[in-house]
Amino acid sequence: MTRASRRLAGAALGSLLVTGTLTTLAAAPAQADEVALNLLSFNDFHGRIDENTVKFAGTVEELRAEGGADNTLVLSNGDNIGASLFASAVSEDIPTLDVLNALGVAASSVGNHEFDKGVDDLTGRVGDAADFPYLAANVLGPDGDPVLPAYETFEVAGLEVAVVGAVSEETPALVSPGGVEGLEFADVTESVNEAVEELEAGETPPDVIVAQIHEGSPDGSVSYEEAVASSPTFRDIAEGVSGSVDAIFMGHTHQEYAWDAPVPGQPDRTRPILQTGSYGENIGQVGLTIDTESGEVVSHTVRNVPRTETEDAVLVDQFPRVGEVQAIVDAALEVADEIGREVKGSQTADITRAFSGTSEDRGAESTLGGLVADSLLAKVSDTQAGADLGIVNPGGLRADLLYAPSGAEQPGEITYAEANAVLPFVNNVSSVEVTGETLKRIFEQQWQRDANGDVPSRAYLQLGVSENVSYSFDSTRPEGDRITGITIDGEPVDPAASYRIATFSFLAQGGDNFRAFAEGTNTDTGLVDYEAWIEYLESTSPVSPDFARRSVEVQGLAEEYTAGDTLTLTLPALDLTSRGAPANTEVRVEAVTEDDEAVDLGTVPVSEGAAEVSVDLPAELSGQVRLRMTAEPTGTVVTTPPVTVNPQEAPGAGLRAEASPVRYPLPARIDVTARPDATGVVTVASKGFPVGVGFLSGGSARVYTLPFVLGPGEHQLTLTHWGDRQYERSSVPVTVKVRR
Repeated sequence: MTRASRRLAGAALGSLLVTGTLTTLAAAPAQADEVALNLLSFNDFHGRIDENTVKFAGTVEELRAEGGADNTLVLSNGDNIGASLFASAVSEDIPTLDVLNALGVAASSVGNHEFDKGVDDLTGRVGDAADFPYLAANVLGPDGDPVLPAYETFEVAGLEVAVVGAVSEETPALVSPGGVEGLEFADVTESVNEAVEELEAGETPPDVIVAQIHEGSPDGSVSYEEAVASSPTFRDIAEGVSGSVDAIFMGHTHQEYAWDAPVPGQPDRTRPILQTGSYGENIGQVGLTIDTESGEVVSHTVRNVPRTETEDAVLVDQFPRVGEVQAIVDAALEVADEIGREVKGSQTADITRAFSGTSEDRGAESTLGGLVADSLLAKVSDTQAGADLGIVNPGGLRADLLYAPSGAEQPGEITYAEANAVLPFVNNVSSVEVTGETLKRIFEQQWQRDANGDVPSRAYLQLGVSENVSYSFDSTRPEGDRITGITIDGEPVDPAASYRIATFSFLAQGGDNFRAFAEGTNTDTGLVDYEAWIEYLESTSPVSPDFARRSVEVQGLAEEYTAGDTLTLTLPALDLTSRGAPANTEVRVEAVTEDDEAVDLGTVPVSEGAAEVSVDLPAELSGQVRLRMTAEPTGTVVTTPPVTVNPQEAPGAGLRAEASPVRYPLPARIDVTARPDATGVVTVASKGFPVGVGFLSGGSARVYTLPFVLGPGEHQLTLTHWGDRQYERSSVPVTVKVRR
């Protein structure tokens, strides 16, 4: 008899002894030697304490009832807290943990956001508040041991079910590095497999093993095969996690998928792999049917179940756990409402993140990123540390400032809750002093590389910068050399000079793979991000969106031109994608000389946010010249680094002359070349007196001076072409050396 059959028989015998009847087995599977497990999961809840929380809880309870409470295990796949709604954030996410406790969550993989306030907060305050264990097989301390349990086992339906947890290896780049200092985030697949081996080598190996991994496919809209082909990270997990794992629950990427995936090394088997999206919008359900004689999974189901539409009152009346959740939510909302409805500022229009369609786009500049960077510069400039510019990371912005009211406030009023939702992470604010060279490297790191030199799932992250900063770039240039110019307060950045950056402690410590920040001198200003932000809104309101880009891509600009040339370049992305941003219609192009004189080169149209610039450089233009291009109606201005404009070639046949040394009194020979089609008379003169003559044919001539005319020494002569049907008269100097 297998372990599974012994456990199931023991459970059945206990029921018979209590009831004295066989009717207690009526709920068992149709096959007497099979047992069904009902595994429920969710991921990336992010403190969603709001009007949907009761329905989220109700969905869990409906599915628990469907599968049988004794056969059900409820799991979370990380990011329960952090980047939370105001009702949870204002109470340090305790309401969220209370909700999960009330729902009987058995275990949670740790997410990157669980480390937002550092590992000590996670293992202390958060761990104390959670009635369930946080699991992470791949988070290792300085001694090489896991800082959290790698796995936990549970008795479900007479079976022993082991749950192994892991979190994204990118976590150190996603949280403030100081909070995870000394920790190693090891390879997910290897760590999970090591935990599985340990479980199977134990005295009583589990009957079922599932993995909950806070990592996932970056695209849930494609097939499993397409996801594997497009994401090395996902492929490594899906194809690399041990075949002993019967189901894989995922998270982190906020995608929704429920795939039946091949089991590595077992071509005749498949297993469920799923992720539920985010914010409790779905509950993942995996059904495993276990043969108690063989201990094998004989069948499975996998699906994502949308949040129930059943009325809250019905759910509360039907399920005691939902009633407990409602009480927690009501209390949290009451506290949050009292604090959050206080008006802290006002705005004239929507100020938002960047979007691609309806999805947030962290690879694009936004009006909100600019405003938050402005607030950092303003507040840190008032401290002893000081600041020359402000920089924010796009992932630090978690909500938009919308003009329409969200509650009882008037249109355009910004409440405490709305302002706090923009910056929910509670970062300290730093002033980081760096050289201009390091500042350029910071901007170069927008094209992302992780600590191993690999391109992460988000290959590009657009930093928000304060209004006094502008820079140009060309994404077609080699990596590390894409930033072509940076100005602060209108002055080009000096690579050797020092600049102080006002930013979040997250970035100051090298977060989001912006490791160049860590090369600077970091001064803690004593400010907290959301407090400084709200104070700025209070003192600066009404605030308005700035639709002028502060970073502009310029492709195709050469380093050198000649006056009279046609200069061509491309501005591929002039429009912002924040809400309300107008489309640019034209670009005015000017050449700014070394004397700061602006020469108008004309206007070109903008189509779908892009402009193809083609302008003629005036014949009289020369020297070091900067292009200044202004897009309207947004007022976006980009000034390029200086380019060299060489003087226009003299008109005429393009004469060139070279004389060989000669001994007095012999005639000097002068070899003349010109444009291939030039013809006609050429003469040589000394101080205006003709001393030789020749004829151009096919663009060349040989001219001899008269003997005895040029005495010993060096003579500066003038070679003149007297013109022909195509070319005007032109002259060039030529030097002749006459030896004794």
